Amino acid sequence: MPYRAAVVGSGPNGLAAAITLARAGWDVEVYEANATPGGGVRSAALTLPGFVHDLGSAIHPLAVASPFFQNLPLSRYGLEFVHSPFPLAHPLPGGTVLMHRGVEETAAELGEDGPAYIRLLRPLVDAAPELFQETLKPLMRLPRHPGTLVRFGISGLPPASVLARTLFKGEPARALFAGLSAHSAISLTSPVTSAYGLMLAVSAHAYGWPFPKGGAQAITDAMIGYLNHLGGRVHLNAPVNDLRELDADVKLLDVSPKEFLRLAPTLPDRYTHRLRRFRYGAGILKLDYALRAPIPWTDARTAMASTVHVGGTLREITRSEAEASGQVPERPFLLLAQHTPFDPSRAPAGQHTAWLYGHVPNGHKPIPAEVERLEAQIERLAPSFREVVLDRHVTSARQAERENRNLVGGDVGGGRNTLLGTLIRPVLSATPYRTLLPGVYLCSASTPPGGGVHGMPGYLAALAALKDHRGAERRLIAPRVPRGELPPADEQRPNG
Repeated sequence: MPYRAAVVGSGPNGLAAAITLARAGWDVEVYEANATPGGGVRSAALTLPGFVHDLGSAIHPLAVASPFFQNLPLSRYGLEFVHSPFPLAHPLPGGTVLMHRGVEETAAELGEDGPAYIRLLRPLVDAAPELFQETLKPLMRLPRHPGTLVRFGISGLPPASVLARTLFKGEPARALFAGLSAHSAISLTSPVTSAYGLMLAVSAHAYGWPFPKGGAQAITDAMIGYLNHLGGRVHLNAPVNDLRELDADVKLLDVSPKEFLRLAPTLPDRYTHRLRRFRYGAGILKLDYALRAPIPWTDARTAMASTVHVGGTLREITRSEAEASGQVPERPFLLLAQHTPFDPSRAPAGQHTAWLYGHVPNGHKPIPAEVERLEAQIERLAPSFREVVLDRHVTSARQAERENRNLVGGDVGGGRNTLLGTLIRPVLSATPYRTLLPGVYLCSASTPPGGGVHGMPGYLAALAALKDHRGAERRLIAPRVPRGELPPADEQRPNG
């Protein structure tokens, strides 16, 4: 009889865990409370008929950089990634800075800071596979590529505001790095924020910043298609309210620590106390638009990238991210995605979509004037933006949590991305996926390596389950795996 696994949650990490165990020959059942699978990787018609909007993530660099995703045959199940001509545009008063796929081409945009940019990024881009293998896992484990990790750590540990001012003299390079680092959703004066900027820059140069054709739902649908091929099953409209409802050898939970406490009321007190102390990150205020025409950027070069960082200079972005912990900033830093110039399947012919969000205090309930602040940021760079808007959908931090309980207070990253929040996620351990309940594992973004569509928490939690259930290793090359397709090498030799 094969081992039986129950996975709670059908986000990318839950599906990654399910796929890993199914590839090992386990009998896997996934339970999803919602009518649509995917968690933060879903799409829906939020505005007008025919417009496809991503409910959560919109651009997916880590889905192509992840060691786990790189070993999945998802193109066989309909997944097709789209690359815009440039991964990123960062508008500034003097003109838009474009991030190219090439390091040297990007450096050419940065004037006198070009050589410093090459010195910073070229060694890391050349070692990108090793870098992602080291960073997309718990940092408590011994590195296989210590030299690469040390080089990354020296540059990644300082606050982004400090590194940008130290390395670069001009505003284009400083602002570009600030926008990349602001994905951390914490103040840019905090340690390790440089690491986020470096990781995103490396991913852009080494792999690009693509998105799935037709909507983020395509990633989820392809993962489920592959899981079904392996014999796994996903149950929709199937909420789990107590882990004792599940009859399985192991239970993997793609849930936040808060949700885990709800599902497992019998946890030991000391472990419960540690989980209750887990700190969540900033919330989001998200806007989705149906547009009659593309965003009318003043600088036409801004339209050449699917991702746009709206926030201005290093100083402006630093101020915005510092203010976001206590209020909606007066001039918020925005992450904006414009898919339809490169993927017209997401809107009716000749029309377009826009996706954007800004960081706000956790659990914040916005007022109309605060929503206007986000739109005003776009209008500064595209003065006739409101004239092309057909419809708008607003998602507050509170609403995000109501729709997905993993997004505690609207936190889309699974926890605060401070240095301690990275190390203690949700507890300090080389294998934090194990819980104090036998056979129960956490595999959400609240475990290492944290947020992002990379599947690594699910993959690594599943490896821990395989290691804990000796005898499972001999089934790691499953008979249902298509000819010529093998699990990754370290999946064949689980190291927990």
